[in-house]
Amino acid sequence: MASMKISLLIPCHNEEKGLRKCLESALVQTRPLDQIVVVNDGSTDGTQKILASFASEHAVIHAINLVINTGNKSKAQEAGLPSVTGDVVVMTDADTIIDEHFVERIEAAFLSDEKREVGAVGGYVCSLKHNWLTACRAIDYIVGQGIFKKAQSIINYMFVMPGCATAMRTEVLRGLSFNHDTVTEDLDFTFQLHLKGLKIIYAEDAKVYTQDPPNLPSYIRQMRRWYGGGWQNIRKYYPIVFHRPAAAFELSCIFLDGVFYSMLLFIMPLANPKAFFTFILPMYFLNAFLFALYASIKGHRYELLLFFPAYVLIVFINAFIISTEFVKEIVLNRRDLVWQKVDRVSF
Repeated sequence: MASMKISLLIPCHNEEKGLRKCLESALVQTRPLDQIVVVNDGSTDGTQKILASFASEHAVIHAINLVINTGNKSKAQEAGLPSVTGDVVVMTDADTIIDEHFVERIEAAFLSDEKREVGAVGGYVCSLKHNWLTACRAIDYIVGQGIFKKAQSIINYMFVMPGCATAMRTEVLRGLSFNHDTVTEDLDFTFQLHLKGLKIIYAEDAKVYTQDPPNLPSYIRQMRRWYGGGWQNIRKYYPIVFHRPAAAFELSCIFLDGVFYSMLLFIMPLANPKAFFTFILPMYFLNAFLFALYASIKGHRYELLLFFPAYVLIVFINAFIISTEFVKEIVLNRRDLVWQKVDRVSF
């Protein structure tokens, strides 16, 4: 493919605090976008007014205003998909700032795919600075993408394409099932691509900067959705482990080990308090320190090292959530399809 058209698809609901910066970043790409489709999913704040202002000044922006909120990101994406005209569609969120070279580097990844084996390209997600909680999230992102996602790309099994930094061939996206029966559409799409035998490339140099939960209640709501949606997708796509050894390995590491170690954190203090406080807990602090050290050096954010004690707290919170969501989604089969929206701050 000598050249291609590239569209950007942005679903949004009550995103007046971030939409302006998101659209501004989309309009200053070194490789200009051919089309920007924004789906206003029944917003009740100033989102529609901001969108209308940008659309009136920039012909490249196509606004779709849904009167009633769908309550699900994938439904908003599905509503915008018929309007997409590009060969490739970049998907991001309205709380995300796109690096000016993002589209250029995504295009290069697709153009290098002469055999058209690549269905999608996932970029690198950075956390916008705000407070101690976003610092902990930054540690997670840097470690997860710098170590684990690189390992996943080596075994050719990308666990999840980031919902705010993924590009997909439009024909591939249109061929996916929009069942809306999970709350993590990015993971759902990823599983579907793996089942189709399509490659997913990790483009580490294609970056976006996203706003993470600014407070603990929002963080808990987001993690409930992430882990709950993860278990929903495991239940939905578990046969993949019988076809892809890499999938069996990756999923067991992430979810089964996650439950095991999570239970360990809460059972061990009761079963053997001495072993927990003299061995296991210090090991968690050491692990948090090493992760924070790696993240501070790799991300050139040396202040992250100061937050490793808080990172241990986050480990405990995550452990509790992954365990409770396992019980709810797998043991009790109580599927929660309500979108757990987080709070936003202006940036």
